[in-house]
Amino acid sequence: MKAIYFEKGGTSEVLQYGEKNTLGPCSKSQVLVRIKAAGVNPVDCKIRATPDRFPVSFPVIPGCDGAGIVEGVGEKVKTLTVGDAVYFSQPGFNRRQGTYAEYVLVDEALLALKPRLISYEQAAAAPLVLITAWEALHGRARISAGQTVLIHAGAGGVGHVAIQLARLAGARVITTVSNDEKAEFVKRLGADKTINYKTEDVSEAVMRWTGGGGVDIVLDTVGPPELQNCFGCVKPYGDVVTLLQPAADTDWREARLRNLRFSFELMLTPVILELDSAKRHQKEILQRCAALMEKGELNIEIAKLFSLAEAVSAHDYLEKQHPVGKVVLTVESSGQ
Repeated sequence: MKAIYFEKGGTSEVLQYGEKNTLGPCSKSQVLVRIKAAGVNPVDCKIRATPDRFPVSFPVIPGCDGAGIVEGVGEKVKTLTVGDAVYFSQPGFNRRQGTYAEYVLVDEALLALKPRLISYEQAAAAPLVLITAWEALHGRARISAGQTVLIHAGAGGVGHVAIQLARLAGARVITTVSNDEKAEFVKRLGADKTINYKTEDVSEAVMRWTGGGGVDIVLDTVGPPELQNCFGCVKPYGDVVTLLQPAADTDWREARLRNLRFSFELMLTPVILELDSAKRHQKEILQRCAALMEKGELNIEIAKLFSLAEAVSAHDYLEKQHPVGKVVLTVESSGQ
């Protein structure tokens, strides 16, 4: 089968395109999926750049997100049949293969039926950011109606989904952006207040807009040094959820003084630690989000499409342009 793979870490130039069949036999609880599209996420670039930080095996076929058609099922698979259209997020960890390929074996527990009314490209763009935003807001911060949420980088992959999920939960949303185009985009998604972090002091703007009280929840999608500033934006006993590793010199005194609840969100955990119940929970999140997408209440923005063979350009575009929405690879199957 055709696939993107790399045999050492580095820049996007280490990515190769060619024949690479790493598929073994379909185990009892696995499903063979013919990939129609694969989402490109920042974590894909991190795995490519520093593979030693992740449980991968060389040659590495990268990619977490995929959408496609079921081609085969293991004997214990009960929820799916050949021909089903599915979407999922499964990183290529612990002897698994990623999604930048024509075919992939996927744990049944991670697969959900693709929303009928959206394309394979939109479906492939969705899983990682849907799960991340949902777990951060609902699982960690326990968001509720009437709360106010600060979402950093609202025009990005996780950010633009988090804005929509927060609004659906009945919360008010403040979000940070870098330019007027992104500000208009997040307003269309329902953001109540936008802050251009390049021209405004985020903490001061948040406190002005909240009358000095601060927000109930901050979702940090940026990491150091922005995480440090988050603590002063949250009201006492509020929540801070981060997707990134805090810096070693992070000053926690303000967070402690305000008695903040601090949480991490890493949606890769179920596959890294082989947690079957957590995998099934992520599948449930995708099922719930599929229903929202079917009703037109949740949308995934695609920034740009590339072919599978153009993965180098796709990684460069994502890392250098920081686009509005998601980057997706389209996959045309030539057979295994």
